[in-house]
Order: sequence, then structure tokens, then C-alpha cells
Amino acid sequence: MKTRIAYILVLFLLSWVIVGCASATTPTPTPTKTPTPLHRMATLPRPATKPALIIATATPVPVQPAAVTPAQAAPTPAPATPTRVPPSATPTPVPPTATPVPQPTPTSPPAARDYMDIMSSPDYGIQAFLWWRPEIADRDLDLIKQAGFRWVKQTFAWEDIEGAQKGHYNWTQADRVVDQVNAKGLKLIARVSTDPEGGVKWAGPPPQNIPHFADFLHAMATRYKGRIHAYQIWNEPNLAREWGHKRPNPSEYAQMLKAAYTAIKSADPNAIVISAGMAPTGTDNNQAMPDEKFYRLMYRAMGGNSDGYFDMLGVHGAGFAAPPEVSPEEAAADKPHYGGERFFTFRHVEDIRRIMVENGDEDKRVVILEFGWTRDARPDSPYYWHGAGAGIDDFKQGCYIVRAYEWAKAHWRPWIGVMTLIYMPNLDWTQDDEQWWWSIMDPSPLGELRLRAPYVIIKNYLTQGVIDDQCRK
Repeated sequence: MKTRIAYILVLFLLSWVIVGCASATTPTPTPTKTPTPLHRMATLPRPATKPALIIATATPVPVQPAAVTPAQAAPTPAPATPTRVPPSATPTPVPPTATPVPQPTPTSPPAARDYMDIMSSPDYGIQAFLWWRPEIADRDLDLIKQAGFRWVKQTFAWEDIEGAQKGHYNWTQADRVVDQVNAKGLKLIARVSTDPEGGVKWAGPPPQNIPHFADFLHAMATRYKGRIHAYQIWNEPNLAREWGHKRPNPSEYAQMLKAAYTAIKSADPNAIVISAGMAPTGTDNNQAMPDEKFYRLMYRAMGGNSDGYFDMLGVHGAGFAAPPEVSPEEAAADKPHYGGERFFTFRHVEDIRRIMVENGDEDKRVVILEFGWTRDARPDSPYYWHGAGAGIDDFKQGCYIVRAYEWAKAHWRPWIGVMTLIYMPNLDWTQDDEQWWWSIMDPSPLGELRLRAPYVIIKNYLTQGVIDDQCRK
């Protein structure tokens, strides 16, 4: 009996030992650890000796908007596994799955867009007269395009479209002009204003007509959305004859500009709004205000901020008796030859540009809405002294124009936009009209094309890059 009990005890001890050994060699299951969400890993401490994990919440490497290519602009999916980089490499932001790469926020407001996609620096335009004669308009647009111009400026007189009464529009001529310009592949600047001698009588003079003018511009921009590329708002409001025969008032003009901008942009956000060019003058009385003074007071009325008033600043840049390279300082110091005033130079544009920069508008462009030289040979003309009296003939007129283009290319990029030359002539002009002498060709009926040296010189320059040796200084 004792032997059997001892045997049972031995078996029991052997079983216990075997079970214990088996338990000792079987691994104990480890609880599954939930991975830390990627968006929270930015807050976890990291050893200084190990590279940081690159995550979407890391500060992105600054990128200038202009350097973003179409490929960079497209959203980039994140890799399935977070990427580690060597300590010596520059970290590159990697977003979590399904979150697009954050793109750099433009630093300039929409109003400061440079419009490089539509307007180069410089760009080339000319004022034409396309309104009443479709066949002459078609011929002149061909000549404009053949000469290498890319823009044409045409007056859209308010009274010609809405002169009868409020809301009664006659778009007949306007439709045809816009169609013709678009068909030639040219871009259009519409000067919108009134005839200073007549105008829209039912609406009254400025500033009381501003709400009516804004309504007209909204209707116009709605009708021609994407087809009129830029709007010039009024013309030379620093002259009383252009401002309802009242003393020029920059504050009132700023009100008009803001109302016009709002009306146009609400209908066609991509249209360029250009402020009026001012007449270069030193007169300061009830009849005129110097252009520099007007621009400064206009900026003051805008609170020093032109956003919501214009996209580009319009200026006038007549050359008078001075070659295009002559500085305003030289003209002011040489009264016998150049008139003794800074504004008697093409480069007076630089004076106006300085006012823009002083008011924080260095990111906006200048559009020259009128420039050129006259060859006026009428001895009794007030223009004679800076025309034929200054030795400017057909050939010199053309040479000065292409040298002005050269100056702008060399010194005014990137802030110079379209340079609008005056003029392709009105068929009705004769030598008794001062505009006749500014034109680059003679008024020509169909079949009697009367080109002059300026047209040929400009065409050779714009289409072939050729400058006649005699044109060089």
C-alpha cells in the first residue's frame, strides 16, 4: 500500500514539473498598441539625435508665388508611410493622406494683380477712330496689326450710347467696334467719358452724374465681358473743361473712380480698370491743376490706398521739344530749348511713378494713355515751339517714338504697361487740326493710303526690332 502511494506521489510531482516548464516557455500575449495619429505626432518629444518626422503641421518652406509652376500647383498625395530624411537634408513638408499640399498664399491683394498674362512690359498700343466708318475702321485695324501694335484705344462716348435718356442704350456702333477689334486679334482699351462740349445732358456734369455713370459702366461691362480688356475712366479731369467746367477736384474724381471700379468689376472681374491720364500742365487755377498735384491729392482722397479704385494708373507722356532720353531735371534747367518745366518731357512719367511708390503702389503698373511728338509746322500754332520749331519733322518724330520704346524697355520694366501712341488719324482731320500733326500717317480715304515716315519706322521696330542708324543718338 505504501509503495502504491509513493508511486502516485512521484507521478503527481512529474506532472507538475512538466506543466510548469511548458508554462515557462510559452510567451505571454502583448496588448496591441494603437498608433499615435499622424496629426498629433508633432507634439511628441523627439530625441535631439534623431531626425524629425516630417508632417503636415510642420512649417512649410516659403515659396514665392511667381515661382510656383503648374506642376507644383497641383495637389500631391502623401506617401503611405511617413518619410524620414537624413539630418543633413532640408525638411520638405509631407501632408497626410488625402490632404492636398498647402499652396503659398499670394502676398498681393487681387487689385494688385500684374496682368502679365494679358499685358507685357512694355506693351504697344495706339489710339484710333473706329466709330463712324466701318470700312475705314477695318482698314486701319489691319494697318495697326501689321505695324506690330497689340492694343488699340477707342473712345466710347457716353452720349453716343445712352444719350437719349436713362437706361435707353444704343449699342449699334459699340457692338461693331468691339466685334472688329476682337476679329483682328487685338486687345481693346475703351476710354469711357463724355464730350466736354456736350456730354450727357440728362445726367448732369460730374460729380452729380457719378451714380448714372456707374450704371452705364455696369451695363457696358456686362455686355462686353471678356471682350473689352481695359477701361479708361474719364479723361484729363485736371482740366475744368473736362470736369463740367468747374474747378478740377481730385476728391470728386476719386469718388467717380471708386464707383466706376465697383461697377465694372461686379460685371467683369478680369477687366482692367485704368485711371484717367492727366494733362501735363503747370497752371494752377480754376481752369487747370498741375498733374503732379492732382495725383497727390487723388491719393490723399483714397486714403493712400488705391485698392478698389484702379488696377493701373493712367498717365500722359507727351515729349514736347525734348528727345525721349532727356530727364525732367534737364528740361527744367534748359528753358530756351525744352521749356523750363519738368512736365515738358516724356520722362515726366517717372515723376508720376514716384508718387505711386510713395503711396505704396510699387506693385501696380503705369499705362501711358497718350504719348508722342508733334511735327506741327504752323507758325501761329501754340504747338509750333515743340514741333517744327524744335526741328521735329516726320523722320525725327518716328525716331523719337522708337527711342521712347527703347528707354521704357531699358529703364521702366516691370512697372510699365501699355504705351498708347497718338494717333491713327481721323479721316476728317485737316492740317488746320492740331491732332493731324501728331498722327503717324495722313488721313487716307480707301484706295489712297498715305503713309508717312513715322508709321514705317515704328513698323520696322515693332515687327523686326530694327532701328534706323540715323535714329540712334
